[in-house]
Amino acid sequence: MEYPSKLVEEAVNEVAKLPGIGKKTALRLVLHLVKEKEEKTTSLTEALNKLRAQIKFCKTCHTISDTEECTICSNPRRDHSLLCIVEESNDVMAIENTSQYTGVYHVLGGIISPIQGVGPAELNIGSLLKRVNGGTNEVKEIILALSPTLEGDTTAFYLHRKLKDLPLKITSIARGIPVGGDLEYADEITLGRSITARVLFS
Repeated sequence: MEYPSKLVEEAVNEVAKLPGIGKKTALRLVLHLVKEKEEKTTSLTEALNKLRAQIKFCKTCHTISDTEECTICSNPRRDHSLLCIVEESNDVMAIENTSQYTGVYHVLGGIISPIQGVGPAELNIGSLLKRVNGGTNEVKEIILALSPTLEGDTTAFYLHRKLKDLPLKITSIARGIPVGGDLEYADEITLGRSITARVLFS
């Protein structure tokens, strides 16, 4: 692709490094910023610089936070006996948006993936084990809320093996047919799991 300016080309190359952004979309975004008033572009730059300089990770659950401990972990009204294990901070946001969960979280920072060179040591598993083995341990149930992929299942199996001897209830999020979905379009694994994990109709 030919660019009218080296500066535009450099900006496009940087924006295109973002997930889900191709060169055409990156070019459209860069040209939009060029047309905007300088204050708007400066505001964006300042917000990103501030994000990188000041963002923290909760010392307890590892989710992104503005403070040493996130608002969920520090909230006494949350059910601290219920611990939901997720891959990344965006999973915490997704679950929170449902308004159906009142417990706390533990963010692994990824999932086990030998192909990508990610093993248990690269994840926040050590801090999880310390958290549930602590002397003042409140955790009574752990929910494994990991992606329904081979890597997600491998991680869930690994965690189950590490946690199964503790006096904890270990559960997994339900998997099945999405609301509004047609059975004929569901893949065999999802449909099979929906059948085997069926629940009483109420």
